Amino acid sequence: MASDTKTHDRTDTQKLNEDPSEERYPVEEVALVVPETDDPSLPVMTFRAWFLGVTSCTVLIFLNTFFIYRTQPLTISAILMQIAVLPIGKFMATILPRKQYKVLGRSFSLNPGPFNMKEHVVITIFANCGVSYGGGDAYSIGAITVMKAYYKQSLNFLCALILVLTTQILGYGWAGMLRKYLVDPAEMWWPSNLAQVSLFRALHEKDPRSKGLTRMQFFLVFMAASFAYYTLPGYLFPILTFFSWVCWVWPQSITAQQIGSGYHGLGVGAFTLDWAGISAYHGSPLVTPWFSILNIAVGFIMFVYIIVPLCYWKFNTFDAWKYPIFSSQLFTSSGHTYDTTKILTPQYDLNVAAYDSYGKLYLSPLFALSIGSGFARFTATLTHVALFHGSDILRQSKSAVKNVKLDVHARLMKNYKDIPQWWFLILLVGSIVLSLLMSFVWKKDVQLSWWGMLFAFGLAWVVTLPIGVIQATTNQQPGYDIIAQFIIGYVLPGQPIANLIFKIYGRTSTIHALSFLSDLKLGHYMKIPPRCMFTAQLVGTIVSGTVNLAVAWWMLGSIENICDVEALHPDSPWTCPKFRVTFDASVIWGLIGPRRLFGPGGLYRNLVWLFLVGAVLPVPVWILSKIFPEKKWIALINIPVISYGFAGMPPATPTNIASWLVTGTIFNYFVFRYRKGWWQKYNYVLSAALDAGTAFMAVLLFFALQNEHHNLKWWGTKLDHCPLATCPTQPGISVKGCPVFK
Repeated sequence: MASDTKTHDRTDTQKLNEDPSEERYPVEEVALVVPETDDPSLPVMTFRAWFLGVTSCTVLIFLNTFFIYRTQPLTISAILMQIAVLPIGKFMATILPRKQYKVLGRSFSLNPGPFNMKEHVVITIFANCGVSYGGGDAYSIGAITVMKAYYKQSLNFLCALILVLTTQILGYGWAGMLRKYLVDPAEMWWPSNLAQVSLFRALHEKDPRSKGLTRMQFFLVFMAASFAYYTLPGYLFPILTFFSWVCWVWPQSITAQQIGSGYHGLGVGAFTLDWAGISAYHGSPLVTPWFSILNIAVGFIMFVYIIVPLCYWKFNTFDAWKYPIFSSQLFTSSGHTYDTTKILTPQYDLNVAAYDSYGKLYLSPLFALSIGSGFARFTATLTHVALFHGSDILRQSKSAVKNVKLDVHARLMKNYKDIPQWWFLILLVGSIVLSLLMSFVWKKDVQLSWWGMLFAFGLAWVVTLPIGVIQATTNQQPGYDIIAQFIIGYVLPGQPIANLIFKIYGRTSTIHALSFLSDLKLGHYMKIPPRCMFTAQLVGTIVSGTVNLAVAWWMLGSIENICDVEALHPDSPWTCPKFRVTFDASVIWGLIGPRRLFGPGGLYRNLVWLFLVGAVLPVPVWILSKIFPEKKWIALINIPVISYGFAGMPPATPTNIASWLVTGTIFNYFVFRYRKGWWQKYNYVLSAALDAGTAFMAVLLFFALQNEHHNLKWWGTKLDHCPLATCPTQPGISVKGCPVFK
């Protein structure tokens, strides 16, 4: 695009490509996958890109919002649209007229030539907005769902729309301010983008003649295989999602089922043969670097196979025997589900007298320890990034960046006009002003005052950079939801809605910022003009946020008893497990508050020490890496990522994580080490093929069969044959369906 391209010296570009030794990229995986060439003459923001981009964004956000309310939530990745738009784009390039039109003095054509890779990338950037919002954890919609479906609160649509859009745009503002730290440096390589780069190249480049399948042929073969196979775990034989054979061997043993259940227990011996289950919580294991997988494995084994069993069977920590070993539910002291409606006032505050009468709230042991790990992970992230990356971050500051040597991709991107910083600042300030206005106009609905909003903005600004460093180098995103809710829960106890809103602005804006930064790195690798990236991301953000809320609002108003497990028909798919966790968190941190649970006299008060533990643990690793600089493996010990080995449980299960670790080890250690040529050519293409085939079949199964209630019922359709795994083992505790110990 002429308006986005500077006059550039083609000789420089040629030299860049003729002397690869001088420009060797420091990250081997990137050097093997990302092309070090560019063609600035390719059109980018064409009519095709706009039409297909906005359409794919709208379709994806609709599907992802729709599916997230289901018992088995499904996130449809942008890869589905990435593939679907290719034949459509080529078809449009064939039929659209090539005539030149003039608008406001500028000429353009509906058909500037063959459908090219840069157009395809921009369409995918639009589509990514439909995933980062409708997919994943969908925090803003989760909060709105909790307010309307769980707390039965009436909420103004305009207030909800401001909440959704400002959260996104605030994240965009953070991303713009952090580009020079998290996009420009070569070491910030964002591993997940390599799968998309590989797929783009497979779809657009012709492989040189060689033995074996081309990347495109390989992709089509494995996408078809994945598509066909998903009929088994997705419909015909769902038990493949959690294959818990231990429970079949000991059908009468509570302990055996607690250990062996893949869905309600520790998952020892259980496994999943479902790609959707493997990639559900940590993303595709094929795109995560080996050192990151190893760190997560250390944390996972230590937590699930050592700490939790000791705390449960040896020490009965936190009265653990009264409750299931693994559950996201909240409990009373007698082991029954906690009824939060009994302690709520009509204003959605805590009724202290009713709480004192009804009794304290308790958590399952694994859930409690998972919360404690979140404390350690937060402080460990800050310490780790300060020690290992602090000097690099300082060096990237404005005063020091002038003479920094640019890598090959950064030099190629210098051919395009950069985005003025004030564009991002306008978005940032505008979203902050709208958020503050909302807190004044709808104070009764959101409960959070203007000073609470400013506090949330400050927290997001502090943590986005260190968390971004971890994600850009390891493909893992350490969350700090717990910390955001812990802090505001101490400041504003008894106000669950305020707690939710603080979490949205303090945490969700960071999630979206990191999503935008990841896309900016993808544009960096694919040489998309920065101003084109800005336009695609901003428009995609507004479209996705609006459609996201509209679909959720429609579903909450039209599906009777949505998310209410007790009132729904037993076969209803609208049980909202992800939003149940959001609701439980609002009860723990907002309604009851951390002071009652973690303060003096609280049952879980000792978990607070993990804040200090997390802050200290990276220090000896850093010291050893300085004492023994020749031992490179020491610097790869990453405490935040180790603690991430037990993040997200629940709703993630140990079986999900264990299968993810095994798969990642096979491909990113053994295949990468012993079959590097195969890995370079096919690894990321395989990841994309598995994602695409699974997503296509999941959509087809839902609309063709499951949505019409054509559900199968037989032994193989039960997810987990471990009915005793949720039973307590404390003598005298009586729970329906469980034996009572004497």
